Amino acid sequence: MTETFSDLQTPTVDLAARLRERAQLTEQNADHQVWIERLTPDASLGFHNPSDEAPLRGLCFALKDNIDLAQVPTTAACPAYSYVPERSATVVERLLAAGAVPLGKTNLDQFATGLVGTRSPYGECRNALHPDRISGGSSSGSAVAVALGEADFALGTDTAGSGRIPAAFNALVGMKPSYGLFPTRGVVPACRSLDCVTTFTRTVTDAAKLLSVLAGPASDDPTSRTLTPRFFPTPTRIGVPSVESLSFPDDRWGPKEFEQACSHLQSLGCTLVPIDPTPFIAAGALLYDGPWVAERDVAVGDFIQAHPGDIHPVTAQIIGAARDLSAREAFRGFDRLRALAAEANAVFAEVDAIVFPTADRFPTLAALQADPIGENTALGRFTNFMNLLDYAALAVPAGSNADGLPFGITLFAPAGTDTALLELGALFLGEPWQAERGYPILLAGAHMDGLPLNWQVRERGGRMLRRCHTAPGHRLLALPGGPPERPALIVDPDGSAKIEVELWELPVETVGSFLAGIPAPLGLGRVRLDDGSEVVGFIGAAGCDRGAKDITELGGWRAYLAAR
Repeated sequence: MTETFSDLQTPTVDLAARLRERAQLTEQNADHQVWIERLTPDASLGFHNPSDEAPLRGLCFALKDNIDLAQVPTTAACPAYSYVPERSATVVERLLAAGAVPLGKTNLDQFATGLVGTRSPYGECRNALHPDRISGGSSSGSAVAVALGEADFALGTDTAGSGRIPAAFNALVGMKPSYGLFPTRGVVPACRSLDCVTTFTRTVTDAAKLLSVLAGPASDDPTSRTLTPRFFPTPTRIGVPSVESLSFPDDRWGPKEFEQACSHLQSLGCTLVPIDPTPFIAAGALLYDGPWVAERDVAVGDFIQAHPGDIHPVTAQIIGAARDLSAREAFRGFDRLRALAAEANAVFAEVDAIVFPTADRFPTLAALQADPIGENTALGRFTNFMNLLDYAALAVPAGSNADGLPFGITLFAPAGTDTALLELGALFLGEPWQAERGYPILLAGAHMDGLPLNWQVRERGGRMLRRCHTAPGHRLLALPGGPPERPALIVDPDGSAKIEVELWELPVETVGSFLAGIPAPLGLGRVRLDDGSEVVGFIGAAGCDRGAKDITELGGWRAYLAAR
């Protein structure tokens, strides 16, 4: 079984000894080109918060070298760009306060421009499992450090797939949170409107623990934001593109493994819904064929122009092309993205989440050298669009092919579904899930799934747990007025009918606003279900039967609507 954070946080662990062991492991793996700046064990200990209450106490992490660590150089894989920050990035400050210990700064594609892990003057970062293959990038060193066991977890960044492609190629869990959920102050920007700080872990459970530490807005970060958590219903509807529509270039890696992963989701109780991937892939193509490459030029273009001899030639070629883009082309790109977003987002009216392969190929280093830009561009087919369309995404391992090459899938959904995706990923990998759930609410009328007021539940992050029935002892009334028409469930100790209802749950943060909108004569009360449990639900207040129609004999609100 994969080692988790809990396994590493035993009281008997000698942190200094573990740091020395990790340093020795780094020396043994030097040919993988993981590190740009590796701290000594003593330097790492200087950052340590020893509090027993710290949730990440004693865990060792690596960070991509475009993320600031106080008094340690940040290079973004360009020595001439190097600077020494006085303050750590917000996400690093949160990790340090939680007791985690930094090991150093890891290699990356220069200025986080690439998905391959080879565009660096600090060497080509080799795959942890198959050294003749690419590691994936741009967060190459961070992923490989975790996969080799040199770090318990690592931070990366993701603008086009940089936190998911390396996870897939090194059999890790890569979490790309909703944009703004993790602050980006102290991170060298690539495309500031798309950049996300990401995590690499061995398990989904560990990724969830990092989410609880890293998430939340920062007052000094205008890109950070507060998001209402959103849940998935049970069963979860998963959108699945066909293998044929994805056009894998090689049948030996990808098609069979993706179909097996989808079958596994179905075996776990998910409902698979066929979807067309065209609008998603078309949106992703805008990232480098549209105006967003100009945002990279805004971030580092002036430096590149001033230091042409210090820039990796492929990086210079990609970012340099932005100088020819006009404002007219930018607005043309924005308009095109809006149209594609409307088409792509419409798919989520029929599904709760979507699954894609994380990548459709796994190049060797030799193949990449033969076509460095073409292979890199192709690697972003299934990742680029998630940043542009404001989706949360979770990359998880999904087995390997006949040659032992790891394969991964990515689960994604609209912003705010981060915890829901982690729960789904844990289900896929067979990990126990112990995250706090929402507040259960029993619905009996217009707020039920598909009915006129259901949007009030869903926009607050609600999800349906199940359809069920009340125990005998209730009546159902159709209230006068509307639209929309509404029922009232009332207690009747002499009643014998069972009323069809739905059990939903809401994030604790949104329960108050939902309950505040309950109009008279409805209120809240305890309702007993036919399985013997009791839940809080909508009930009619005293006197609500005046002018109302008793529809108990129909067995539920849906039946009443159908009978009309």
